[in-house]
Amino acid sequence: MDAAETPSLKQRIWNLYEGDTPSGHRFRYGLLVFDLVTIAFVIATSFLHWDETEYVDAVIGVVLLIDFAARLWIARRRWRMVMSVYGVIDIVVIVSMLAPIVGEGLAFLRIARVLRLLRSYTMVKRLRQDFPWFRRNEQLIMSALNLGVFVFMMTALVYETQHFTNPKIANYADALYFTVTALTTTGFGDVVLEGTGGRMIAVLIMIFGVSLFLRLVQVMLRPDKVFFKCPDCGLTRHDRDAVHCKACGRVLNIPNEGEV
Repeated sequence: MDAAETPSLKQRIWNLYEGDTPSGHRFRYGLLVFDLVTIAFVIATSFLHWDETEYVDAVIGVVLLIDFAARLWIARRRWRMVMSVYGVIDIVVIVSMLAPIVGEGLAFLRIARVLRLLRSYTMVKRLRQDFPWFRRNEQLIMSALNLGVFVFMMTALVYETQHFTNPKIANYADALYFTVTALTTTGFGDVVLEGTGGRMIAVLIMIFGVSLFLRLVQVMLRPDKVFFKCPDCGLTRHDRDAVHCKACGRVLNIPNEGEV
């Protein structure tokens, strides 16, 4: 291969993050695993009250910083990326890992990165190809993921704003317990958030959490459908055994892998 045909470093990095290549797929799966391991580590340190974690925090922070810098380098609109919700969350997480005094528990917000990865077109396309069960239950999985991410985000917010001043929020288990009871509007009352800010957090959990929970139930109870865009009218949800589009009557050719 001539030197002129050799991809530049920037192009190779872009292929890892955005390209539809085997190495890109493996790299993004690796990022997904790394994010999940990071979240598990943060939870474990909260439950076990480990104090000797500064070095591990710093290593994770450096890796996240390199990841953020690489994505910023290949971004077409860098300022837009920095100011996006996911960009701000990444910055907060990096600062919290490199400067633990800010609160290393904020690394729990890394769950938002998992959501961003799974919502990227290339990742979803690959999951559909690699896992038939994901393809069959994509909407149910994504609805459950949205609810799960919301619960974890609110758990992190409750923990970070309460555990220094509220003796009833000692670890993530306590914060998760309160989040779930508030989300389901059960409200046992044995754990409550202190202050006006705590009450506002509880209100947010109840309003948005119930909405996401009802969405998940709706998807679970809805008749099983497949995603296939009709070439004529654009209808995307059809019965698995559909031959014609219910909206316009167009003959469909829905791949079903021999399923009955």
